[in-house]
Amino acid sequence: MVKVITKNDIAKHPCFDVEARHTHARVHLPVAPRCNIQCNYCNRKYDCVNESRPGVTSSVLDPFKAVTYLKELNKHIPNISVVGIAGPGDPFANPDEVLKTLRAVKAEFPDKIFCLSTNGLNLEPYIDEIAALDVTHVTLTINGVRTDITSKIYRWVRYNKKVYRGEEAAALLLEKQLACIPLLKAKGITVKINFIIIPGINDRHIDETTRVVKGLGADLINCMPLIPTAGSNFEDMPKPDQKMIFRVRAEAKHHLPIMTHCARCRADAAGLLGQDMKEAYTILQQVSSSVETGEESRPYVAVATYEGHLVNLHLGEAKSVYIFRQTPNGFQYVEEREMPDKGGGDQRWIDVARLLIDCRAILVAGVGENPASILKECGIRVVQMTGMIDEGLDGIYNNLPIRSIKKADAFRCGSGCSGNAQGCA
Repeated sequence: MVKVITKNDIAKHPCFDVEARHTHARVHLPVAPRCNIQCNYCNRKYDCVNESRPGVTSSVLDPFKAVTYLKELNKHIPNISVVGIAGPGDPFANPDEVLKTLRAVKAEFPDKIFCLSTNGLNLEPYIDEIAALDVTHVTLTINGVRTDITSKIYRWVRYNKKVYRGEEAAALLLEKQLACIPLLKAKGITVKINFIIIPGINDRHIDETTRVVKGLGADLINCMPLIPTAGSNFEDMPKPDQKMIFRVRAEAKHHLPIMTHCARCRADAAGLLGQDMKEAYTILQQVSSSVETGEESRPYVAVATYEGHLVNLHLGEAKSVYIFRQTPNGFQYVEEREMPDKGGGDQRWIDVARLLIDCRAILVAGVGENPASILKECGIRVVQMTGMIDEGLDGIYNNLPIRSIKKADAFRCGSGCSGNAQGCA
């Protein structure tokens, strides 16, 4: 299904709407440290809070800590409308971490706008999945559409465990980038192009570049002047002057709307565009270095059960789950919660994670690999067992052994239930 992105959605994204930058904040979650290309203008130096440029972060977070960090930021920045992932490497050189983060954040903050910034080399295999997770905005960095030009910009490209160089690398990268634009548009995703203006290399190439990307469906372009970065191949390259920047943007404007208010955000930026909250760096480092269990904010345990005494129900067949908590007087039943309807693929399990966001674990008699993985990514421990509920609760709350726990490979989808081994979504 193609998502319909309304004007109101775009207006809440400060990077895509010039007025929204004054009222709507964004946060970049630094969960993607690895990169699959080496740009000649890039040096991804960490731990320097005084530098404001892409590729820089004070810390890297794992997916679960990214949610904890976002919860803490929400206390200080109440108008965060956009959650983005822009590095410090490339999201799709770290696809597992990025998808886990998106699932976990969506379960906790379903009303946020999600966006990604990527070079596009490894994006295509994940377009269906990011669309299903409601990513509505993607930025592609495309610095040209001729390999004799872009081969001067990239030192190497790594794809399928092989390193490419020169025009062969440039051709591979360009092929993958351009293929993604119509595929993203077919999913209703807004596509912005980032173009780095590099004097003497691509500053006369903007007209051809914008014509090509517009023809494939791109929505707007951001023409950014090169930052000569110490330690990069282009550290001695002169900066584009204002005359060059104006000319490049004027030529690009013949074909695509121009973004002119870019703040060249860090991979851990947080706050209004151009007005990052400095305290966010301290919060980020505290969360990154913490030993996070999530248990204080998740006091409950969910149970898949027929009658409320035994763990005896497969997760996929549970129409409801019982919720328990630990008290000084023992385990206490709290309530029964209805499960989302069957169907919808991964979305059902994201909805289950949202339903159980205050639960540290769920006890089930059986569960498929995919729902178990999604729930775990959202911080919910999945325990397969049979027998008394109290035994399972003892195991979760008091770290006692569960004698009736099942081995991780004891269950196979379709066994012990009425399913057909095709998944229970």
